[in-house]
Amino acid sequence: MSEAVDVDDVVGTPDSDVAAVRAGEELDWPALEAFLREQLPDLSGPFSVKQFPRGSANLTYRVTIGNTHLVVRRPPFGALAAGGHDMSREHRVLARLHRAYNRAPQSYLHCDDPTVIGAEFFVVEYRQGYVVWDHVQTEISDEPDASVRVGLAVIDALADLHEVDPAACGLQDLGRPDGFLERQVAGWTRRWQAVSEYSTLPDAAATSALVDEVGARLARTQPRSQRAGIVHNDFKIDNCQFAAGDADRVVSVFDWDMATTGDTLADLGTLLSHWPDRGLPADDVNAFIAASATRALDLPSRADVIARYARTSALDLANIAWYEAFGCWRTVVILQQLYARHVRGQTSDERMAQRGLMVAPLARRALALLGGTP
Repeated sequence: MSEAVDVDDVVGTPDSDVAAVRAGEELDWPALEAFLREQLPDLSGPFSVKQFPRGSANLTYRVTIGNTHLVVRRPPFGALAAGGHDMSREHRVLARLHRAYNRAPQSYLHCDDPTVIGAEFFVVEYRQGYVVWDHVQTEISDEPDASVRVGLAVIDALADLHEVDPAACGLQDLGRPDGFLERQVAGWTRRWQAVSEYSTLPDAAATSALVDEVGARLARTQPRSQRAGIVHNDFKIDNCQFAAGDADRVVSVFDWDMATTGDTLADLGTLLSHWPDRGLPADDVNAFIAASATRALDLPSRADVIARYARTSALDLANIAWYEAFGCWRTVVILQQLYARHVRGQTSDERMAQRGLMVAPLARRALALLGGTP
C-alpha cells in the first residue's frame, strides 16, 4: 500500500525533541529503508534516523529521506503486556480519525511482518511543532500566562475529541462501549497481576496489597457510564503538540495505540491523574503525579480543568474523583510494567529503574480519591 506524502510541509522542523538513537534501541536500518522506498516510491534522497527519546514505552523514530520526515513507531523490545503496544490499532485509528479530528496525524503505512525490523510497525505523518514538558518554549509564547493558556488548550482539545462521532470517520466499530468500565478495571487488574511480582524494592509486598485494594474499590464503586465516544486512553499534556506562535490551540495529539470507544470520562480522569496542581501542598497525597517534567508548569488547578471541560460537556461530573482514581491506578500498572522490564533486563533505558519508586505513592493517591486512608 502506498500513500502520497507531501514533502513541502515537513522541511525545517525543530530538532528539540529528537536525539541520536539510544544504544540498544537500534533497528535494522537498511531493511527499514528498503521497505519505505518500496512502499513510498516518490521519496528520494539520503536516509537518516533520529529518535524521540522522552517516551517510556513504544519506540518512536524520526526517519528522514531526502527532505521528507516520517515517524516510525514499533513496540518496545522484550515481552509485551497483553493489549498494549497495538501498532495495527494505532495505524487504523490514525488512518481514519484525521478526517473528523484534524489534531490526529495521518498514518500512511502499517507493516505486520516482524522480519523487517523485528516487530510490526507503522509509519505516520511528521508534523512541525513543539511538545511542552517543563516549560513553554518561547517559540510558542513568551507571555507570562503561556502555561495557563497551554493548559486550557489541552483541555479544549480533549473536549473536542469527545464530540467526534466515531461513525463520521469510520471508527464506529473500534471498541465495545457496553461494559467498557467493567472490562477496563478487569483488564488492568490482570495486567497488574502479570507484573506485580517483579520488584526489588523493600516495600514490594505492602505496595502490592495497596494496589490490589485500589482495584477492588474501583470495581465495587464503578459509576454508570453516561455516553460513549472516542477514548484516547493516554491523554496528557506531553502527548500534545503546539505550533510556533500559538499557545491557545493544540495542533497534534500523539500516542493512540490504546484508543477505543467507550466512556469518555475515562480520558478526563487520565488527564487529571497526570495534571500537576501547584495549589496543593507538596506533602498532600493528591499532589503526587508520575514522572513528568510538566509538574514545573504553572497550570490551572484540577478544579479549573473540570470547570473548563464542563463548559462544552453536558455530562454529569459528580463522580469525576472515581475516574481520576482509575487514571492514577491505571498509571500505577503501567509504571510497574515499565519497571518490570528493567527488573527482567529487557531495556537499556535507565529511567525504567525509577518507575517502581512511583508505584506506591500514586496508588496512595488513588486510594485517597476513593475515600480510603492511604
